[in-house]
Amino acid sequence: MKTQIRLLLSFMLLIGNAAAQTIDSTFTHKNLDYSSFIAQVGKNNLGYAAEKFNLSIAEANIISAGIFPDPEFTVGLFDNSERIKQLGRGYTAGLSWTVELGAKRQARRQVAKDEAETTRLLFEDYFRNLRADATLAFLSARYNQQLAATYRSSYQQLAQLASSDSIRYQLGAIPQIDYRQSKLEAAHMRNTLSAAEATANSSLAGLSLLMGDKSPILWLPQGSDVSFDRNFSLSTLLSTAVRERADLKAALQNKQLSHSLLQLAKANRVLDLGISIGFTYNGEARNETAPTPQFNAINAGLAIPLKFSNFNKGELKSAQFKIEQDELIYQDAALRIQTEVNQAYMQYKATQKQVLQFNNTMLLEAKAILEGKIYSYNRGETALLEVINAQRSYNDTQLAYNEARYNYAVALVELQRAAATWDIDQL
Repeated sequence: MKTQIRLLLSFMLLIGNAAAQTIDSTFTHKNLDYSSFIAQVGKNNLGYAAEKFNLSIAEANIISAGIFPDPEFTVGLFDNSERIKQLGRGYTAGLSWTVELGAKRQARRQVAKDEAETTRLLFEDYFRNLRADATLAFLSARYNQQLAATYRSSYQQLAQLASSDSIRYQLGAIPQIDYRQSKLEAAHMRNTLSAAEATANSSLAGLSLLMGDKSPILWLPQGSDVSFDRNFSLSTLLSTAVRERADLKAALQNKQLSHSLLQLAKANRVLDLGISIGFTYNGEARNETAPTPQFNAINAGLAIPLKFSNFNKGELKSAQFKIEQDELIYQDAALRIQTEVNQAYMQYKATQKQVLQFNNTMLLEAKAILEGKIYSYNRGETALLEVINAQRSYNDTQLAYNEARYNYAVALVELQRAAATWDIDQL
């Protein structure tokens, strides 16, 4: 009889273990370390690749800004009068060109160069944020995997307990209420596990998006035993952020761009000269009153525009206001960056203290208590409620530890993002 009970119990435990494993044949699972992941993000991320075209566009705009005005060629035919008067026919041809004064071309090229530099700095800042966001996505995916693993382990233990209680109830060793309670706890944990696995798989799919990977692969982020401890100096972080943050450099560059736009507005107020040269052929006039032989004529001209539009100084005022606005934007960006670094530094220090409160001894002790409660319960020495409480205490301890480690890593990433420094090569 005891042999049959052991076989039945073993069979039910195998069923419980199999049920705890999520099998998805749609996707292939492959391991992924952080260094390979971040390299693929920099190489294949579609958004980053699209941003690179802004650099090429800006360089092309510099070339376009240096183009001279095109000359204009004109040609025409004329008939001096009615055919019966025979006054002769002819044609004209001419070439005209606008001569830009006031260094307009130079001013346009300077504006295009400043815009290109701003674009380059914004592209650099785009990568700073992309690298940090991708790192956070990697950490989140790994953290969600850890949550699912914790719940899976808990479910397996509760499923084994429920299977054991089923047999013990049939043997009359425990009341029905204990069997139903353990079965209910296993069902609740199964639902929790399903939700955790769905969240984990969703975060894994997000890694493929960041890497620009279209293959049916779920990448499993792997962890390494690296330390997130850093000896940061707040003053050093602040000075580094002010010196290296590309968005602050872009705000400073926008001030230079506004000055260049003002110079271009002033240059556009300088009049341009129109130069023209032409040739005229007049046919022979056979009119009896005033016969005229055929002749050729060459003419040249100079066109000077009357710049009444210069009385309108709206463009100049707009450019001057833009300079003042960009100065305030720069000051706001500098203050915002200082605030970001201070907040990230305080958050990093807070999470560092939280991690120090946890150690492996706490986890081992919680696990030992749980195993001891289960052993005592199986011998009829402990109530089921004590086992359930021990299980929850172990789960809470493990989840709190994983969350503290995750928050610590996130705080490190956010601090390095804010300070425009980066020394993370493994996670």
